[in-house]
Amino acid sequence: MTSGVGAPTRASISARTLRTDRWWLPPLLTNLGLFAFVAYATVRSFMGKWYWIEDYGYLTPFYSPCLSESCLPGSSHFGTPLPELPGWIPLGFVALPFLLGFRLTCYYYRKAYYRSVWQSPPACAVAEPHASYSGETRLPLIVQNAHRYFFYVALLVSVVNTYDAVVALTHGLGVGNLVLLTNVVLLWAYTLSCHSCRHIAGGRLKHFSKHPVRYRAWTFVSKLNVHHMRLAWTTLGTLVLTDLYVMLVASGAISDLRIF
Repeated sequence: MTSGVGAPTRASISARTLRTDRWWLPPLLTNLGLFAFVAYATVRSFMGKWYWIEDYGYLTPFYSPCLSESCLPGSSHFGTPLPELPGWIPLGFVALPFLLGFRLTCYYYRKAYYRSVWQSPPACAVAEPHASYSGETRLPLIVQNAHRYFFYVALLVSVVNTYDAVVALTHGLGVGNLVLLTNVVLLWAYTLSCHSCRHIAGGRLKHFSKHPVRYRAWTFVSKLNVHHMRLAWTTLGTLVLTDLYVMLVASGAISDLRIF
């Protein structure tokens, strides 16, 4: 190595790190959390059942929007412009790739999986195993620059999820409605707390006083942005819990408690 900790101007230390604390624990927990979500989301996306409850209007976000003729009757809130799909294509394939791209290119998630998965570096004062670093200037990391465009699609999907939650309210109010609404509110908070949203709201402005509306928007997004990491993890949890609740009710494992 001719750079980083192996540079000739750095002290020659054979040990990877002199830290004696459990520096490896945060990367490990991050890996476990990301793996658990990816595993669950993959299985549920390809399961193809227990995603819609006609009596209550509950539609899991993993299958929204459902635009294929393969979708259960009533679950396609925006029609079925697509023909029946083979089993190896998830019914929510229209939105899922863009949401995955939005999360993968998210500034927080970059930090999370750069450190935990690629170990670049895994922790402060711990040498990374890579001999060189090219930054985000070539494939595959150059795709990170498309984050803003994934953000635009994520906004649209948040609108769709909001519509789904509102449609469910026309069937009455139950615990499932509260679950759907909580998930939607947190998804909006995560999406709007995005660094790209903050830049869109107030980036490149030299005089905030001349743009009071954008300044207020930038201030609001900046306050959300402080909690971006917490919202990134919280929304992974609410997505799983929302889908799990709909699946359990749809399969008959539990009953939805109706308020009215």
